[in-house]
Amino acid sequence: MAEWLDSVLPKDCPRSEGLAIARLAKANQIGRGGLTLTSPAFEAGGVLDPCFTADEEDAVAPPLEWTAPPPGTQELVILVEDASASPPTLHWAVWGLGGQRGKLLEGEVPPRVGKNDRGNSEWLLPQLETGAEAHTYVFQIFALDLPLTLLPGATKDDLLASMEGQVTAAAVLAAKYQSLPEEEIDWDDEDAID
Repeated sequence: MAEWLDSVLPKDCPRSEGLAIARLAKANQIGRGGLTLTSPAFEAGGVLDPCFTADEEDAVAPPLEWTAPPPGTQELVILVEDASASPPTLHWAVWGLGGQRGKLLEGEVPPRVGKNDRGNSEWLLPQLETGAEAHTYVFQIFALDLPLTLLPGATKDDLLASMEGQVTAAAVLAAKYQSLPEEEIDWDDEDAID
């Protein structure tokens, strides 16, 4: 595992060698040109709200915002992986984002989405057994010097292979999630079991 990731990921984050950031980026590319990734819905290292997880019925993908990437960036890619799973589980693969400052709104459908590790082209809701230890989800953004030619629905392997050698800058944002106890889940009354 790249030792430089220790300075990028939260101290209690599992150091999974399978994370895309470890495969595709180098230490000097993290934050290059001032590139950062944030969310108005959670702090770095904070907790994912249940409305972004399987704990809520109408859950959606969280909102994300990023600063301008380095000049010459042709495209941005966002990957979200569960670093606590072995190997890491891909929850979201988004590309086709312009090489400029931008954002994805809560629940917004991105321009191009690839297959997550369950084979669906959508935000894979974090879901853990009640009482399971918290998992760390790593949101990663990559600036590429060439646009990708992948069609929507591409697999993780295809996406990572097409990004090899094209990354000029990257940034990460981590958040935790732990399943709520059953009595704390906010289900609608009509969905309650009698």
